[in-house]
Amino acid sequence: MKKVITLFSFAAICFTSCQKETKVTTITKTDTIVVTETDTVIKPLDTAEVNRAWAEYMTPGEMHKMLADETGTWDVTMKFWQEPGMDSQSSTATANINMVMGGRYQEAIFNGKMMGMDWQGKSTTAFNNKTGMFTTTFIDNTGTGMMIAKGGYDDISKSITFSGEMADVVTGKPVKYREVYTFVDSKTRKMQMYDTKEGEDEYQTMEIVMTRR
Repeated sequence: MKKVITLFSFAAICFTSCQKETKVTTITKTDTIVVTETDTVIKPLDTAEVNRAWAEYMTPGEMHKMLADETGTWDVTMKFWQEPGMDSQSSTATANINMVMGGRYQEAIFNGKMMGMDWQGKSTTAFNNKTGMFTTTFIDNTGTGMMIAKGGYDDISKSITFSGEMADVVTGKPVKYREVYTFVDSKTRKMQMYDTKEGEDEYQTMEIVMTRR
């Protein structure tokens, strides 16, 4: 850890070796002409403060432990609604969840069937110590885009509410979406997804229930 902190400290010093404070002095030459002179004051970075900041930023905490608790294999049941009021379609899959990068990120690999074809998906979830927010990304073999959403954890409901935006597959127009990921109990997770298309009300498009094996 000491070597890593030293490396980050060195990088910080190399790339931002000083903080610049700008002092502006205004000198009036006449009633109509103003000349502005700018002086730059160099303020060295506090190496100890840089080390402390990097240590806090890179060290997994309670939210990472919560993600790590999901490590293992899960049975997945999915429901989809293509339009409001339509009957749902169902499919099943398995999810293998692991922590990567020294316990800093969660990676989930999904395999199953969807609309009669083999389906594969991958999600990566991060908790940013600096912002206090979660970020999740998702890709699968039914498209060529990446879903990216951010959100915060609510301890009362035991859930993370993510918000993101994606392109409508048919029209190409932006669609806002919301995901509510609930830690139901030690063996159950539930994800509900809602879309809001331009000029329309929000409606539920997906529900996923994960059960730990």
